[in-house]
Amino acid sequence: MATNGNGTHTEAEIGVIVSRTEEFIEKNTKKIIYGVVAIAVVVGAFVGFNYAYLVPQEKKANAAMFKGEQYFAQDSFALALNGNGADYPGFEAIIDDYGTTDAANLAKAYAGICYFKLGDTKKALDLLKSYDGSDKMIAPSVTGLIGDCLVNEGKVKDGIGYFEKAASQADNEVISPVYLKKAGLAYESLNQPKDAVKAYTTIKEKYFNSLEAADIDKYIARASAK
Repeated sequence: MATNGNGTHTEAEIGVIVSRTEEFIEKNTKKIIYGVVAIAVVVGAFVGFNYAYLVPQEKKANAAMFKGEQYFAQDSFALALNGNGADYPGFEAIIDDYGTTDAANLAKAYAGICYFKLGDTKKALDLLKSYDGSDKMIAPSVTGLIGDCLVNEGKVKDGIGYFEKAASQADNEVISPVYLKKAGLAYESLNQPKDAVKAYTTIKEKYFNSLEAADIDKYIARASAK
C-alpha cells in the first residue's frame, strides 16, 4: 500500500482500510455475535460452577478436615487417615470426595505424613508427591519428608536432593537448618565429608540463630576429620 512522503497512510488509503473493516463486520456479524455469546456462556458457566459447587465443597471439606487435624495432633494417625466410623471420614475420604478443593490438597500432605509415621513409605511417597502447594512452611516440609522416605528406602542420594531442595524452598531458620543437617548426615553416610561440611557450614553461617546451629561445630569438626 502506498504512503505519503513521511511514511504514513493517506486519508484515501485509511478510508479503504475502514471500509474493508466495516464490510468484514457486516458480512460476519452473526459469527461475531455468536462468538461473543459463546465466550459469555463459558465465563458465566465457570463463575456459576465456582459459586454453586466449588465454594460449598470447600466449606464441607474444611469442616471435615478440622477433626482430622485434631487426631493428627494427637498422633492418632490411623484415625486421621481412615476416620472414626462416625462423624469423621478420614483424610483419604476427603481426598476422594473433595478432590478439587484446597482442603483436599492439604489432606494429601497430612495423609502422606500419616502413612510415613505408620511405616508405609510407598503410599507416603505417592501422596506427598501429589501435594501441590507453595506455602513457605508446608511445601518445604513435604519436600523434606519425601527425602526422608527415599532415604528410608535406601535411595540416599535422591533423598539428599530433596533435603537440599526443602532447605532452599523454605529459606528460614525453622525448616532450612533441619534439612541441611539431614543432608549433611546423609552425605557422611555416603562418605562424602566435603559435601557434609558444606551443608553444616551453611547452617553455621546463614542460619546461626537456629537450634541446629547451637552444636553444629562438632558436626563440622567430625566431617572435616574424615
